[in-house]
Amino acid sequence: MEFFKDIAQVSYEGPESKNPFSFKFYNPEEVVEGKKMKDHLRFSVAFWHTFTGDGRDMFGAPAFDRPWDKYEDPLDRSFARVDALFEFCEKLNLEFFCFHDRDIAPEGVTLRETNKLLDKVVGYIKDRMKGSNLKLLWGTANLFSNPVYSQGAATSPFPEIFARAAAQVKKALEITKELDGQGYVFWGGREGYETLLNTNMELELRNLAHFLKMAVEYAQKIGFNGQLLIEPKPKEPTKHQYDFDVANSLAFLKTYGLDSHFKFNIEANHSTLAGHTFVHELRYARIHGKLGSIDANQGDLLLGWDTDQFPTNIYETTLAMYEVIKAGGFTKGGLNFDAKVRRSSFKLQDLVIAHIVGMDTFALGFKVAYRMWKDQVLEKFIEDRYRGYSEGIGKKIASGETSFEELESLVIDKDEFVLHSGQQEYLESLLNQYLFTVVKG
Repeated sequence: MEFFKDIAQVSYEGPESKNPFSFKFYNPEEVVEGKKMKDHLRFSVAFWHTFTGDGRDMFGAPAFDRPWDKYEDPLDRSFARVDALFEFCEKLNLEFFCFHDRDIAPEGVTLRETNKLLDKVVGYIKDRMKGSNLKLLWGTANLFSNPVYSQGAATSPFPEIFARAAAQVKKALEITKELDGQGYVFWGGREGYETLLNTNMELELRNLAHFLKMAVEYAQKIGFNGQLLIEPKPKEPTKHQYDFDVANSLAFLKTYGLDSHFKFNIEANHSTLAGHTFVHELRYARIHGKLGSIDANQGDLLLGWDTDQFPTNIYETTLAMYEVIKAGGFTKGGLNFDAKVRRSSFKLQDLVIAHIVGMDTFALGFKVAYRMWKDQVLEKFIEDRYRGYSEGIGKKIASGETSFEELESLVIDKDEFVLHSGQQEYLESLLNQYLFTVVKG
């Protein structure tokens, strides 16, 4: 069955095109520095939002009428969603997808029954991949939807639930390897607490570390060579989640000797929920060599929850791609659209247009960022601003070769200090200039 029969193959038509079903800035075959744009950006569709999302929210029932959900049998419905995935990706030139185990297949009464159903769908996906360019960017396990995880999974106060979560991740790692996934993501959906009144935080953190260590060992045992990724999120559904942000998560990994095994999958909306900008989280990960992959979306700063909107903010995508470029580009990661259309955007064409605008927004951001990086305008400014640390006492400070006593002797009788402007407004105008120059071609 053809689900998107009214949608033609989406192609690049340029900024002047009035066709909503065309790329204005994303030309997948355009070569930049010897590499095609599609390989720089590595766009991915999120199976959960795009093919299992039904438009429900905390205040309302499902609002989407998807043709692949017409099948009464849950397994037939899963197969239809897979068919929709391949058709959708082919029409949009998307080469990657991501999934949770529970997105792609229904649950049985027991894990054994669930795994059998999962194997059938994975086998179907594997067969479909043989005649397609579609690849798995990363897989993960849903350790948050089932009621048994209402009080945590790897941080559950109940050992049998911990064991169930371990068994589920074991299987998720296996199927991710079977589908040649380039990464595996750990998102602690309910790994946190609602109140400290009933929480043994020390035990929960230690158990979480044990859980991740066993996951690393099992991934190595089965020969999974994909990148293991932590996806930070500060809150929602729990009041406080242990993987609050990149800095918090990196400190946790270092404390338990796990940091060499993981990088980060950073989501824009999670960054703002943590009180940071998206670029702050990306930079913190980059300077520590931990920038692995990105969940590409944006939030609404006037709302206090994870709205998962499609990215349209060119300034944000420019600064994001600047960090990716400085990190050397993606290797096993990419730009996964962990984003959903608005509840009122219920037509299939809205799904297509949403991905087009997201891809265009990041493509334009990449072009602006690349031109800025090539000209080294920010690097030159920052180097000049901190030039005092390249000579004299500044060099000794930067290399850790001085002391409080020496520094005191330098300034104790000084009655005047010279500061230089940070020129924030100038740099913001420079960013505008680059952006509008690229937009105009």
